[in-house]
Amino acid sequence: MDPLRIGCGWKKEDLEKPQIIIESTAGDSHPGSGHLSILVEEVRRGIYDAGGFGARYTCTDICDGESQGTDGINYSLASREMIANMIEIHANATPFDGGVYIASCDKGMPGNLMGMARVNIPSVMVTGGTMSAGPELLTLEQLGMYSAKYERGEIDEARLAWAKENACPSCGACSFIGTASTMQIMAEAMGLSLPGSALLPATSPDLRDYAYRAGKRVVGLVKEGLTPKDIVTMDALENAIMVHAAISGSTNTLLHLPAIAHEYGLEIDGDTFDRLHRGAHYLLDLRPAGKWPAEFFYYAGGVPAIMEEIRDVLHLDAMTVTGKTLGENLDELKKDGFYERCQKWLDKANERYGIHISKEDIIRSYDNAIGTEGSIAVMKGNLAPEGAVIKHTACPEEMYKAVLYARPFDSEEECLEAVLRHKVNKGDAVFIRYEGPQGSGMPEMFYTSEAISSDPELGRSIALITDGRFSGASTGPVIGHCSPEAQAGGPIALVEEGDLIEIDVFGRKLDIVGFGGERKTEEEVEAELGRRRASWKPKQRKYRSGVLRLFSELAASPMKGAYLDYNRFN
Repeated sequence: MDPLRIGCGWKKEDLEKPQIIIESTAGDSHPGSGHLSILVEEVRRGIYDAGGFGARYTCTDICDGESQGTDGINYSLASREMIANMIEIHANATPFDGGVYIASCDKGMPGNLMGMARVNIPSVMVTGGTMSAGPELLTLEQLGMYSAKYERGEIDEARLAWAKENACPSCGACSFIGTASTMQIMAEAMGLSLPGSALLPATSPDLRDYAYRAGKRVVGLVKEGLTPKDIVTMDALENAIMVHAAISGSTNTLLHLPAIAHEYGLEIDGDTFDRLHRGAHYLLDLRPAGKWPAEFFYYAGGVPAIMEEIRDVLHLDAMTVTGKTLGENLDELKKDGFYERCQKWLDKANERYGIHISKEDIIRSYDNAIGTEGSIAVMKGNLAPEGAVIKHTACPEEMYKAVLYARPFDSEEECLEAVLRHKVNKGDAVFIRYEGPQGSGMPEMFYTSEAISSDPELGRSIALITDGRFSGASTGPVIGHCSPEAQAGGPIALVEEGDLIEIDVFGRKLDIVGFGGERKTEEEVEAELGRRRASWKPKQRKYRSGVLRLFSELAASPMKGAYLDYNRFN
C-alpha cells in the first residue's frame, strides 16, 4: 500500500498493476512539445486497457529555433544532458516496472533515448511527429534564407513578415529532415519505436493510434522482461547509421548517436559513420537537401519504406520493441496493408497542395538513388586530427575540393557581421572557433551558414569551418565539429589570417598547407604550428557558474558525442 500514490489519484487496485512511467517533454516551450500531452493521454489509455497504470512525468525541452541569434542557443546541447538526468531521477527515485518516453525535437529525442538507457526498464519510444507545411509548401528552415535576403535588401519587410507568420502552421517538429526529424527516425531505426511510427504528421489520427498501441505494448514488454539494452546493440546502431545515410540525416546525429551508444556501454564515433556512409545510397528527396517537406515522409512509407530499399545492408535479425526482429516487422507491414494506407494519405496530400507526386518522388528506389556515397564525410588532417563533419549532399560540388585562404573569427557574432557586410571574399575559408562544447556550449551556427549558402556567389566559393555545430537545416559548404576544439587547444585555435586551407571531401582531408598564401612542406607546416602552439593560451571560460560551467568543464570531444565525461573527475 502506498498512501502517497493514493493521494495523487491512484486507486488501491492500481497499485497491484504494472506501474509505467510516462515521461514526456510536453509543455508550452515550442510546437514540437506543445501537443505531446495529447499523446500522453493516448499512451495512458493504452496502458490502462492492457492492465497497467501510467504515471505522467514531464521534463520539457527548449527550442533551438527560438534561441537562435541569442546566447540562449548555448544552452541547447547542455539541455540534452539535463533531460537525461531528470529522467534518471524520475524513474529511479520511485521504482517503475516499465516506461514510455514521448518527445519530438532536437534535444528532447536524444535526451529521452539516453535516459531510457540509464533506467533500462521495459520501454517504448513514442515520437511526436512533424508539423505541416505552410502555403507555397513553406517550411521553417527557409526563414534563414528569407532573413539573409532581407538583410541584403533583396526582399522587403512585408515578405519577411509573411514567411515568419506562415512557416509553422501546426504543432510538431520542423517540417524538414533536420535534427528533430532525424532523431525520430533514428529511434525507430534502432528498434525502440513501433514500426512505421516515426515522423508522422503531428495532427494525424494515426499518430494518436500509435501512441495508444505503444501504451498497450509496454505492458507486454514488462511481462516479457525485454529491456532497451536487449534491443540497442551494435547491430541496431549500425542499422540506424545506414538509415541515416539513406535519408541524408542531420550532422547533429554524429553528436547524439555516440552519446546514446555511450549510455548503452557501446562506442561509435565519426569513423563509424564515415565507414558506413561510404558507398551508401542516398534516397530521400526531402528538405533541406531535397525538395519536399517532412510530412511527405510518412505518405511515402516512412522508415519501413527506406529500410525495404536498403534491406540487403541491414541487420534484419536485430531485436525490436515488438518482441520480433526487424525483418519480421518489415514482412508483417507488407502483409497488413501498411503501404496501401500510406498511399491514401499521399493521394490526399496531392489534392490538398495541388501537386502530383508519387512515392518514388519522395523515396527513390535503391537503383535510382540521388547519390551513392552516403550523405556525410568525416575529414581529418592537421587541422582536425580527431575529425570534422560535412554533409556533402547539401554542399555545392564546387567546394568538394579546394584550397582557400583562412579568415578566422573567435565568435559567431563577428563572423556573421563580416558575411552580411560583404567583408568576406571568394576563396576564403571562414573560421568560427571557441564555439565548441568546452568553449560556449557548442551552439548552432545557423544564421551564418544560411547567410553564406543563400548568397549566390559566396555559397559556391567559400567554406565555413567551426568547432561549433550546425542546424539540421543547414546547407552549403559548412564543416562542423572540428576536433579537438579551440578551447581544448586544437589546431583550429592556431589558424591565422591568410593560412592556406585545403579541403578534400571525398579524400577525407582537412589540412593547413601553407602560410601567407604560400604552400609549405608538411615539415614546415608542423614546425610553424609548433611555434604557435607554444605561445597559445586558452581563453577564459565564457561561463563561470551554473549548468553551462558544468557542461563546459565536463563535455567530451564533439567527435565522441559531447556527453558529460565524469571520468574527468578522476
